[in-house]
Amino acid sequence: MPAIRKLIPDDQDEPLTGITKTSDGVRVQVRNLTKRFGAVPAVTDLSFTVEPGRVTGFLGPNGAGKSTTLRMILGLIRPTSGEALIGGRHYVDLPQPARTVGAALDASSCHPGISARDHLRIYCDMAGLPVRRADEVIEALGMSGFAGRRTGEFSTGMRQRLALATALLGDAPVLLLDEPTNGLDPGGIAWLRRFLRQFANEGRTVLVSSHVLSEVEQMVDRVVVLDGGRLMAEGTLDELAAVTVPAVVVQSPDADLLAVLLGDVGTTDGRPPQIENTGPGTLRVHGLNAERVADTAAGAGLRVYGLTPYRTDLEQAFLQLTGEKRTTR
Repeated sequence: MPAIRKLIPDDQDEPLTGITKTSDGVRVQVRNLTKRFGAVPAVTDLSFTVEPGRVTGFLGPNGAGKSTTLRMILGLIRPTSGEALIGGRHYVDLPQPARTVGAALDASSCHPGISARDHLRIYCDMAGLPVRRADEVIEALGMSGFAGRRTGEFSTGMRQRLALATALLGDAPVLLLDEPTNGLDPGGIAWLRRFLRQFANEGRTVLVSSHVLSEVEQMVDRVVVLDGGRLMAEGTLDELAAVTVPAVVVQSPDADLLAVLLGDVGTTDGRPPQIENTGPGTLRVHGLNAERVADTAAGAGLRVYGLTPYRTDLEQAFLQLTGEKRTTR
């Protein structure tokens, strides 16, 4: 993948003015953000920070308020109360918005009758950028093979690549992406992961929403978890795992009987543990530590050949925080 640094030509690369930069880049701050549509609360008293130099995952079930929050950050929806700041300013007050924030919220927002190249050139003209930026971004994102085709003929993956290209036209220090992995094949997802990592390593700020948790886990440094429009957790993956219940992998020839007995053992919060049969003679027990499992087996005279602490993955932590049931594995 060609380098993405200095995509703006030198004669157009004047410093950004009117925004606050840290020593590393531009910070995005959400402060007590609330949005109600009539009597229906979409986001309630939401606060979090997106730091430069990191890829932050924005997670939550459908209807959690992720898209509404992104649109409030970009000034597309007026909050009921609270505020969202980019470099210390509201989006509508940014003197150079296209060169401060790149956003891709809807991969289908392009006219089906024009080519990708013309779509990008139109955006350059609207944002006051040199038209040659379109060709530079096309080359950087590996779009040369389909840039001349009408967007109405594009696959979902091509549309996602075009949406990202549009977001990068201003070579902005902040990038906001809503479900960018939708429609991408495994190769495209791997490419996006490398791209976002390189982007963040340059000291830029990335906020990416997604429901594909297995991909997010490999892509992000930090996560912000929403449920019902409220903040459930914010931190690194290790910090998120630390606030979830313990888990242990059990190897036992008496696994079926042990699973029944463990189901009657209360966890620290009084709820029954979650027990998964992951293979012959193997259980994964969430909510009990190794000592509780060993004591239960010993009390019933059941054989146990292995007890291994299990690191909670992002999916399990997410499901625990949002109260949803695991549907995979």
